[in-house]
Amino acid sequence: MHYTIGVDVGGTFTDVVGVDEEGREFLAKAPSTPADQSEGVLEGLRNLAAAIGLTLAELLETTTRIVHGTTVATNALLERRGARTAMLTTEGHRDVTAMREGLKPARYDLRLPQPPALIPRQLRLPVRERLRPDGRVEIPLDAASLAAAIATLREAEVESVAICFLHSWAAPRHEHAAAEAVRAVLPGVFVTCSADVLPQIKEFERFSTTAVNAYVGPVVSRYLTRLEARLRAAGYIRPVFVILSHGGMAPIAEAARLAVGTALSGPAGGVAAAVALAKRGMGGQLVTLDMGGTSTDIALIQDGAATLGRGREVGGERIALDSLDIITLGAGGGSIAHLGAGGTLEVGPQSAGARPGPACYGHGGTEPTVTDANLALGYLDAARFLGGARLLDAAASQSAIMGLAGQLNLSVEATALGIHRLVNARMADGVRVATVRRGVDPRGATLLAFGGAAGLHASAVARDLGMARIAIPLFAAGLSAWGMLQTELRHEIARSVVSANAMPEDAALAALFEGLETEARAQLAQWFTGEVRGHRAADLRYGEQVFEITVNLDGVALNRAALRQAFHARHRALFTYDLPEEEVVLVTARAAAAGLLPPMPHRPAGAAEPAQPHATRRALLEGGWAELPVWDFAALAAGQAVPGPAIIESATTTILLLPGDEAEMEAGGWLSIRL
Repeated sequence: MHYTIGVDVGGTFTDVVGVDEEGREFLAKAPSTPADQSEGVLEGLRNLAAAIGLTLAELLETTTRIVHGTTVATNALLERRGARTAMLTTEGHRDVTAMREGLKPARYDLRLPQPPALIPRQLRLPVRERLRPDGRVEIPLDAASLAAAIATLREAEVESVAICFLHSWAAPRHEHAAAEAVRAVLPGVFVTCSADVLPQIKEFERFSTTAVNAYVGPVVSRYLTRLEARLRAAGYIRPVFVILSHGGMAPIAEAARLAVGTALSGPAGGVAAAVALAKRGMGGQLVTLDMGGTSTDIALIQDGAATLGRGREVGGERIALDSLDIITLGAGGGSIAHLGAGGTLEVGPQSAGARPGPACYGHGGTEPTVTDANLALGYLDAARFLGGARLLDAAASQSAIMGLAGQLNLSVEATALGIHRLVNARMADGVRVATVRRGVDPRGATLLAFGGAAGLHASAVARDLGMARIAIPLFAAGLSAWGMLQTELRHEIARSVVSANAMPEDAALAALFEGLETEARAQLAQWFTGEVRGHRAADLRYGEQVFEITVNLDGVALNRAALRQAFHARHRALFTYDLPEEEVVLVTARAAAAGLLPPMPHRPAGAAEPAQPHATRRALLEGGWAELPVWDFAALAAGQAVPGPAIIESATTTILLLPGDEAEMEAGGWLSIRL
């Protein structure tokens, strides 16, 4: 028997999912280890092997592929624990990253402090050189100026260097020459060029993205190297792939080179899972609600496809690479309830994390969290958490909530219910951002709830939004890890266009896209030899606009008339109008090569015979305390209906059905809940 394994490192737990040749799925969890995530990964693999009935060595010997989602880059950026980084830039342009785009979050706040610099000014060093926007040399790269800057780098003992020259997207030769000079003098230092990270116009976005890549690159590279070595020592000899922010995956070497592309690695697995489930019949329009221990990630799936965005900010830093359009909230099971500045109840964004975790975990946590509230409300069984592998301390939850209840002058039960309501409201607002603000009515979509904590909150969130249907997979707690096994290998490439005309002539336009796709396929061929599918897109705008939108060109003829028509249609879909009489300008051409992997095997879900409730549990609902029947999720037969109010639980997740809900087990492997 052979296995493929997905690994998702979350803020609280590391989820590991294995799928065998027959489509059987196995899930294991281990506490995340923020100091060294590879320790939690190996522990999760050991737990997975035990769940299958193998030793770790036996499991790894029969594993054909491991796909990993990591938060190393995200954590390094959020916690400002990246490498000591410097920047070489064109003389006179060292403050591009400080000036940003001339904007600030609160433009009328005269006392707003400057955001902390990722690279301090004294380490942003000018080099005498200058290229024109068409790539012609105006000022040759000055060897003396470059040598002086490198000498300063050596004295500063930097670990990483970002090279960001003006207009290098048009011609990278100056950046590449400077990189060779740095490596010659400072061997072992991580060097990254903006022309290799983001070869397109808009200096701030290119400089910022490259600076982030340099800042997190050494940290990500060290982690992935350490993980690979530990897996090799444990007996795994095949490739390890890392899922990237755009939802595709790449081998370790490529992920380490473009470390900034892993900044949204973990949440991407959940979106990939949603796309796979849409293809299995869950529905073409889904809203994902991925609630884990630290955060909730929300994304929109339309017509069975995920939406890509660009220009995301992580830790206050702009990252202009393609990434899945995901809304992240500081609302998870470990989110801490506290009094806000006005003396009102607030939940998050602070989290108890993996250590100490919620008070009920018994690891020294004393602050009340969402998980503590759910335990106090009777939604969780203290003796059956994680299938009985961890006993929850109900007294510790009561004690933690009691302190907050005293400040609010409320009972413990009322305070716990308030925490539950408030986190539900925050998640409902997040769904509105992902849908209503994008012109989509959520009432016509299915709420796909997953992550270990989402099942207890999904019904209330859906009711708030007027949504009529929820879907919760049997493997909800590990769905992001499972989704990583549904992804494809992917390499993307982009090139900005400078032309006297709004668009090149038809022949030049076709040659541009075909050349980019050929280049992307050639890069992918270095680490993949199977079937490859090409994708094309373009950043287009009207002539008088200062921003552009990305238009998918798959299936669109490569001529100016077809591009204009596609842009008008996309503009109309996004903003409800288009301007057919206006010229359309091509700003950046994009191509991607996707390496297609064999589809994962799938076995129909559902037990052979209908189940019965195995217990009852006293829980607090809006109408007061009630005895709710408790059902075993895995024991439900395909087509079996469960009326609410009720609790449905598995080893790794718990679902709360409210009065009026009706759940039905689908053969596809998910619970379909009608409100």
